[in-house]
Amino acid sequence: MSIAHAVAHGAFGRTCLFGLDRQMVPHAHREGHLIFHVSGPPAQVVVDGQPLPLSPTMATAISPWQPHYFKPIDLRQPTLTLVLYIRPGWFVEASRQASGILRFGRSTVEMSTHLSRLVTETARVLAQHRDGDGGLEDRLGALTQAAFDLTWQWTSPADVGAAEPGRSCDFRLRRAITLLSEKLGEPIDLAAVSRAAGLSRPHFFKLFREQMGLPPTLFLNALRMERAIDRLARGEETVSEIGFDLGFATPASFSRFFIANGVVPPSAYRRNVVGLAH
Repeated sequence: MSIAHAVAHGAFGRTCLFGLDRQMVPHAHREGHLIFHVSGPPAQVVVDGQPLPLSPTMATAISPWQPHYFKPIDLRQPTLTLVLYIRPGWFVEASRQASGILRFGRSTVEMSTHLSRLVTETARVLAQHRDGDGGLEDRLGALTQAAFDLTWQWTSPADVGAAEPGRSCDFRLRRAITLLSEKLGEPIDLAAVSRAAGLSRPHFFKLFREQMGLPPTLFLNALRMERAIDRLARGEETVSEIGFDLGFATPASFSRFFIANGVVPPSAYRRNVVGLAH
């Protein structure tokens, strides 16, 4: 069973120390996403359908809204991973170099000695639940910057080619996205959403994938996970209340959804949040 050893939230986004031993479903995040191998057997991260190695010598960088999932290779023991979900706005302010959406040059990150040391130190701080010195944000900034720079080494924006998802979104898609956000706690009929946006269902799915880089179903799941994670971290409601408000009929169905998209049960995620670091 996959385990959350520690989770920290802050202005940067969030970071987690996960022991992973089960395959996840395809999903996506609004944040820039970095996955580093800490210990245990090598694994894979499938990004846009392409399996990429996750090992002591290779990490994974995933741009916002890029579909991906973790895939174990050796099921006998979990792979300990340091996972970062970095808010693009925070990184732009911290680095003054990155693009507005924290777009990585490529999805593979060859681990340098410097980067490996940053990963080890950050994982140790999280594992010890020690952020009292306020140094976690600085460590995450340095780690993200180093990985970001490596993804653009020998890569130019012209090589990447594809448009940045969501950068020039059709007004009908913007309307559909607003509807999805507003109706997050209700049963959502994507055919009805497409009609309300002025599109046929096939055209809606085609346009969404072209401009956002993922199908609307994954986008909707990402919105639900965002809302759930934020409310779990605040600790003001029960897990059942959060699940019901997000449209899940039972706590079990909410738990299955959260595990498939977010590694561990919602109650375990909440239990391992070590505090809001600002």
